[in-house]
Amino acid sequence: MTATKSIPGPAYRIITPRLLIRCPQPSDAPALHLAIKQSLDHLSPWMNWANESTSLQERIEFLRKSRGNFDLGIDFGYLIFDLTETILIGSTGLHTRAGDNAREIGYWIHKEHINRGYASEVTAALTRVAFEVDHVRRVEIHCSPKNTLSANIPRKLGFTYEATLHNRIKDVNGNMRDTMIWSMFEENYPKSPSVKIELQVFDAIGRQIL
Repeated sequence: MTATKSIPGPAYRIITPRLLIRCPQPSDAPALHLAIKQSLDHLSPWMNWANESTSLQERIEFLRKSRGNFDLGIDFGYLIFDLTETILIGSTGLHTRAGDNAREIGYWIHKEHINRGYASEVTAALTRVAFEVDHVRRVEIHCSPKNTLSANIPRKLGFTYEATLHNRIKDVNGNMRDTMIWSMFEENYPKSPSVKIELQVFDAIGRQIL
C-alpha cells in the first residue's frame, strides 16, 4: 500500500507488528535517560554519545530540540516503544544528514531487548516510510565494521554495501574509527523484504497515511 496522496508526511507514529515508533516528547526524558544508563556497556563501543556524564536535564533539552527539528522538517528522530507505549525499547531515526532526497537510518536497542529482531523490524519499517511516505531516492545505514550485529541488518534487508570509510567517526573516547556505508536506492526498494512489513502510519494529528 502506498501513501495516501492527500495526507503528506512526515510520519509521527508508526505501528509495526510488535512496536510503536513515534516522534519524541520532552516528557520522555526520564525513560530515555534510564534506558541509556542501563545500556551503557552495550552502547558505548559504538555510540560516541553513550556516556555517564549526560544529565537528565541535558536529555530534556536534547528531546526538546529533537521535537523542534521534527516539527520543522529538519531531522526526524524517533523513540521505540512496545505496543502499550509503556516500555522504551530504544531509539531510531530517518536522519537528513545523508543529503538531498535521502535519509540515513540509525538505531539502538536497550540491552534487555536485543536479539529479538527489533532493530530489523524498526529498520524495515523506516525503510518503507522513507520510500513510500517521504519519497526519497536513497536510504543509507552507517555502522562500525566491528559491529557485526548491526551490519547484518542492512544485509538482510537488501541494502548494498558501498564502502568502508577509514577514520571518519569519533568513538566514546575521542579516537577515530572506521564506518561502513550501506545504501538502497528507490529502484531497488521493491525487491527489499522491507516492502512486506505490515505498518500503520499516522501524521501529526493522527490521520492515517499508510
